[in-house]
Amino acid sequence: MKLISWNVNGLRACMGKGFLDFVAAEQPDMLCLQETKMQQGQADVPLDGYREYWNSAEKKGYSGVALFSRTEPEQVTYGLGIEEHDHEGRVITADYGEFYLVTVYTPNSQDELKRLDYRMQWEDAFRAHLQKLDTEKPVIVCGDMNVAHEEIDLKNPKTNRKNAGFSDEERQKMTELLGAGFTDTFRHFYPDLEGAYSWWSYRFRAREKNAGWRIDYFLVSDRFMDRVKDAKILSDVFGSDHCPVVLEIE
Repeated sequence: MKLISWNVNGLRACMGKGFLDFVAAEQPDMLCLQETKMQQGQADVPLDGYREYWNSAEKKGYSGVALFSRTEPEQVTYGLGIEEHDHEGRVITADYGEFYLVTVYTPNSQDELKRLDYRMQWEDAFRAHLQKLDTEKPVIVCGDMNVAHEEIDLKNPKTNRKNAGFSDEERQKMTELLGAGFTDTFRHFYPDLEGAYSWWSYRFRAREKNAGWRIDYFLVSDRFMDRVKDAKILSDVFGSDHCPVVLEIE
């Protein structure tokens, strides 16, 4: 079974840059998208054979996540069930019987970390959501988690130490999440691989120079790792400032 997660940075724009050809070539069983920047129905997304589930932000053209699935989940829920966190279209949770699949677009702490306090509240609420699910059955969580966890996960760690996505506080929250019973699948298979990134700034020819960050993840419950075959970053796929990441499970 193949799962793909991709921050498309505007699905309508991405569809004009090869999105549909990519999906047709890869044929994922489940496709999780972040930063769709649209409401369902604002554009035709002709993915035959997939059921689709959307959680869009109330603010038009902002944030948003979607799930396209060949298999119908037993149940789908949207958001965290917490008023202050459920206006920006950031979480979809799908129950597939054997496991939960959660796709997330974690809030960005923004320039000068002006949204860091909110981000910390979000992190605690989201971790609690995953831990509750994990008491029932294994969890696969994927998406743009807006943090490079370790220095190996970005090109320039020293100059980004106090910037959004690499602050000590954000990194500590990822450490806490992994410590709560989850495995970073890519680092499980490739613990020492450098230069493996999933996001590049549009400025300074960053992608051309591979001056990037690994901020897109597949995490799974520790006890589910025996079913994980591989985790990949498709850095040769364009169409967004992020590239897709892949999880293959038995």
